Formats: sequence, C-alpha cells, structure tokens
Amino acid sequence: MTNIKKVSELAGVSTATVSRTLKSPDLVTEQTREKVMKAVRAAGYRPNWLATSVKTGKSNSIVVLVPNLVNPFFMRIIEGIEQAAQEQGYSVLLGDTQGKAERENEYAGMVLSNRADGLIQLDHSFPFSESDEELAQSIPMVSVCERIAGRKYPFIELDNYAASRALTHHLIGYGHQRFGIIAGQRSSQIHRDRLAGIKSVLEEEGIVFDDAMLVGESYAIDTGVEGARQLLANSKPPTAIFCFNDDIAIGAMFEAKRHGLRIPQDLSITGFDNVRVSAYMDPPLTTVDQPAYEMGRRAVEVLLQMIRREPLQRTREILPFTLLERQSTGPAKT
Repeated sequence: MTNIKKVSELAGVSTATVSRTLKSPDLVTEQTREKVMKAVRAAGYRPNWLATSVKTGKSNSIVVLVPNLVNPFFMRIIEGIEQAAQEQGYSVLLGDTQGKAERENEYAGMVLSNRADGLIQLDHSFPFSESDEELAQSIPMVSVCERIAGRKYPFIELDNYAASRALTHHLIGYGHQRFGIIAGQRSSQIHRDRLAGIKSVLEEEGIVFDDAMLVGESYAIDTGVEGARQLLANSKPPTAIFCFNDDIAIGAMFEAKRHGLRIPQDLSITGFDNVRVSAYMDPPLTTVDQPAYEMGRRAVEVLLQMIRREPLQRTREILPFTLLERQSTGPAKT
C-alpha cells in the first residue's frame, strides 16, 4: 500500500501537512488542500480511516439517502456532495432507498453505530426507525430539496412556490387559460408549494382551475405518459401542462406527439429541474433550473458544521432559481 511519505513527495509538502489535510482540511489553505488531494489520487493512497475512527470516534464518512438513483436531478446533487465531501477528507456512502422505510432505517442506522458521522436526506421522510427516534435527535442530519415534516433539522431548498408562480405567469403571458398539472409525490412539501404557487396566480388572474385536471403521483417518465393521456382525453383538454419535474415532461411530450399534437403550436409543456437532456429535447423544454450541484455542496458544508458542533447561523437556506424559457412553450391555440 502506498504510504503517506510518497504522497508528501508528490505534493511537495511535509508528511505532517498531508496528515493535517486529510484529518482537518479546514486548517490548511485551499491551494495546499488541492495539491495534497491530487497527490493522494495520483499515488493511490488509502488512509487507514478505521484506525483513525478508533482514536477519534469519527469515521470521516457521511451517508446520503437517495429515493431514486435513476433520477438525473439527484445525480447532480450527489456530484456536489461528493466534491465537497472529498475536499474535506470525507467519503460518501450512497443509500438507494427506493422510498422504502426499511432501507432508510438500515442506512440511517449507520450513523447511530458510528459507521458514519452524519446524514444527508434527499427525501421528505424521517429515515430513522421508531425505536431509534430518541437517539436520532442528536444526529447531524441535513435535508436537501425536501423538508422532513415535524422535524427541526436544517434544510436546503428552492423557493418552489415562487418558481411555480413564475412558470404560471410565463404561460398566462402567452394567453393560456386551460391548464393541466401532472404531479409527483403528493405527500411532500414540494408538491404543496408548487401547486399553491400555480393556483395563487390563477386566482389573481380570475382563472378557475378544475381539480380534475390534476393528475399523477410520481416523478417517473411513465407518469408523464399516463398523465398526458388522461388530460388530453378531457372534453376540454388543456392548452398548457405543468409537469412537476423534467422526467414527467419528457413522458408528456412523447404522449402528446403520439396524439398528433405539435409542441408548442397545439400544446405547451413545462418541466422542473433542468436536467441535462431537457435542453436537447425536440423541442427544448421550458423548465426551472435548480442549482442542484450547489445544493449538494452546501448540504455538506452545513452537515460538517453540525458534526464539528459549530453553531449554525440559520437552519433554512433558500437557493435561487432561474426560469429557462425554451421552445416547448408558446402562444395558446385559439
């Protein structure tokens, strides 16, 4: 196994500096940290974290719970988490929970057994089992995108209410009056905020929304296909469809074209998240860009503050969004 001396030679620093960088990266400069981490990768060095955890009580690992690894939006968040964690000398353990409580309980339990120092939750559920609930109160945990109802853990999120209002104003500006919505998980705060944002603008504009035009209950492409099929079967189908993520929008666009509709000449469709493929759809998808990478990085920064028992200035952080107006939206068909 490559030793720490080889890393120090490659980085041009002392072995003490290498050790300090790996154990307490916040105590060295960013330039030094970059040199050391580059040398670590080049040398193939693997620190003995097990021995370190025995001495310090820390594993230098964090657990990230992901409800669906297939979702490209989550992968952008994970990119930010991985990069920020590596810079701070932490490894990341990914738990693909598929939204199942037993999987969440198992991965979350790693923090309770000192196999990990903290937890980042990308879903809206409380991940600890009922028997571990009391112990979990002192566990460092941060939520990203979603809020855990009834809990006081810090969270990083987008202003979904304002973003949905911006999308609605955008479509009304094109003269749309009949809207459909294809939603994701209806039990989450994200769903409530996005729906409230849409309905608030419609109410201000004197547009009545028919609740029968709200369909869908997951963030899958298939939800978009089935949701569009239901909406387009209505006696008065919508001229515009809000999709609560880009995967749903991709499915909705596919189904609309299968019905012989042109986008946006016959039907406007919006997404949410700005996954990479959205700009390359035919036509490119109008969507809300969430700063997913930055959300991941910030979640690690907050979590490490908690692990180090440093006071947090705030427990809720709202990151900015950008409305990307592309070619999937246009004037309402008269």
